[in-house]
Order: sequence, then structure tokens, then C-alpha cells
Amino acid sequence: MRVGVPKEVKPSEYRVGLTPAAVGEYVAHGHEVVVESGAGAGMAASDDEYRVAGAEIVDGAVAVFEAADMIVKVKEPQAEEIGRLRPGQILFTYLHLAADRAQTEGLMASGATAIAYETVTDDNGHLPLLAPMSEVAGRLSIQAAAAALQRPNGGRGVLLGGVPGVPPGRVVIIGGGVVGMHAALMAVGLGARVTMLERSVPRMRELDEIFQGRVVTHYSTRESLSEELRSADAVIGAILVPGAAAPKLVTRAMLALMKPHAVLVDVAIDQGGCFETSRPTTHDAPTYDVDGVVHYCVANMPGAVPLTASHALNHATLPLGLTLADRGLDALKADRHGLNGLNVHDGRITHPAVAESLGLPFTAPEAALG
Repeated sequence: MRVGVPKEVKPSEYRVGLTPAAVGEYVAHGHEVVVESGAGAGMAASDDEYRVAGAEIVDGAVAVFEAADMIVKVKEPQAEEIGRLRPGQILFTYLHLAADRAQTEGLMASGATAIAYETVTDDNGHLPLLAPMSEVAGRLSIQAAAAALQRPNGGRGVLLGGVPGVPPGRVVIIGGGVVGMHAALMAVGLGARVTMLERSVPRMRELDEIFQGRVVTHYSTRESLSEELRSADAVIGAILVPGAAAPKLVTRAMLALMKPHAVLVDVAIDQGGCFETSRPTTHDAPTYDVDGVVHYCVANMPGAVPLTASHALNHATLPLGLTLADRGLDALKADRHGLNGLNVHDGRITHPAVAESLGLPFTAPEAALG
């Protein structure tokens, strides 16, 4: 198979779909890899490194899309990229379709097969291709909150760790999954007072064992959320409903409960956001103010640390990517977890949560693949 790696075009996205090491694995499996010149520059991987790994370097994304049977990316395809897809071509990347009707309809019209990293599952019911970026985003969320809390950046002027004689900042994390846990690790490490809201009692027990009293857990209700918003300096939205749009847990009216210049960090923004007042931002202009509350809603947070993030992502995506290259779509017929990653095929939506979120018809992936 010919595998293509275009340069990411989403603003301030510096990650790359395949690292040179990953390219070497594809080549060792007998595949050809076509890489757009400069695709790895954001993570300090030169064209020469890709050549040494066995890739062919071409100028421009058009040449990559025309040559490849499978496109491997990081972020969802932008409009110009969707226009380059063709029937029968495989797109393997993050998609987050539930909050993006335009992208979904574009992929359907393209006739391509779109496999989403974020809905591939494993035997434990986890999302192994999403997990590494959730870990990165969770840790970055605290760095982002700490920076946004600085007064020159519009925040309250609070140091999360405090100093002797001055209390530390208060961090509230909504959701105790991968993002929430890694956000808590960073916040605790900085010395902040951390509270987590979660609805799974078994998960709260796990978190209590992990943090040994350094994090307070509360069962998440509207009452407990409102109470925590009143005391928070920073709130991290870490909600995920696999494949579906995130629920709006913090309404605009609730912002009135918060301290002036407190910070909201919405890690769920790729799925539409879990705060009613969230809208996607970029690393170039990451924050905005609503009713005196600072919002940080960057839709590709791990893109700020592309060296770490690209390697972590490739470690997770390489096994399924190689299997797709080796066997094509037959690989999904033999792998129910990979099949869960199938979101669009031959003009049809093949993931139930995506179809439900957008109010569009659903076709079972088994039926779509025949």
C-alpha cells in the first residue's frame, strides 16, 4: 500500500501523522510512504530523516493525496483536504465528527473511508488511540490554567501553588477519566488544592487510592458543581462521551457564581465543549472573556508540544495503521475494536454516536463493509 503523510494545515498544529521511526516500520512491512516536504518540521524531524527511513519526499499536499491509498494525519481534515479525498481512499486520523456537521457531510460526499483514532476501543472498554493525547492535554490544561490565571493574561493573579503564608489556588476538575486524572497529577504537583467531580463511584474509589487524600472527590450533581464553581480559581472541563458531543455542564448563568477573572479550560472543545460559553480558539489567541471569566478553549492543545505528542501518538496508532496497510479494510472485519473506529464509509455514517449527535442516518459498520 502507498501511505501518505501530509503536513498539518490546522492553525498552530505542529504534530505529524508519522514520525521517521514509524515510517521505517511501514517500509519494513513492504509499503511505500510518501511524505510532504516539511511535514515533520514542527517536531524537528527533517526531510532527510524521512528519506533515511525510506520515505519519498514530495512537494505539496496535493501530490501526497494523489499518490496515497491511505492518508495518515493527526487532526481532522480541513475543507481543502476533504476536497482532495477520493472514493476508496482511507483516512486515518482524529475526526471528532459529532460536533462538526460540515466535516461529516464533506467526508460522506468524498466517498472515502474515515477511521477515527478517538473511537477505536480495546478489550477493557478504553480508547487506546485517544489516551496518549488525553494524557498530554490533561497535563497541559494545568499549565494553561496557571498561565491564564496570571493578571497580565486576564486572570485573577493567583499562583496555583501558593507560597508560605498564602493559600494555594483551587482547581476543580470535572470528570475523572484520563484527562482528569492527568490534570490532577499536574495540579497536585504544583501544590494546588484539587477537587474532582465524577459520577462513577468505583472510579472515585480508584482516584482516592491513587492520590491518597491529596485530591478531594465529590459525586457530580448540579448542586455540587455549583458549590465548587464558587470556590474555584480554575476549572478544567474533562468530560468525554465516546464519539458523541460533550454535554454542556456549566451554563452561562453559572458563570455568575464564579470569582472575577477565574479560568475555565475546556479540554472537551473538540467534541463541542462542556461549557455553554465555549468556542474553539487557537494557540495564537487561546483565551477570551465571558462575563468576567477567562475561557481557554484551544482545540488542539497537544499541538503545543509536538515532539512529545507526535511520538506518544505514533506509539499508539502504529499497530492498527500497519494492519490497515497490510490488509486494507479486511483488517476491520477481523477486529471489532478497529471496526469501532470506522466513522464514515462509502458515503454513510458508521458510528452510532456520531449519527445520533448529528441527527443523520446510521449504517452498521459490518453492513457498510459488506
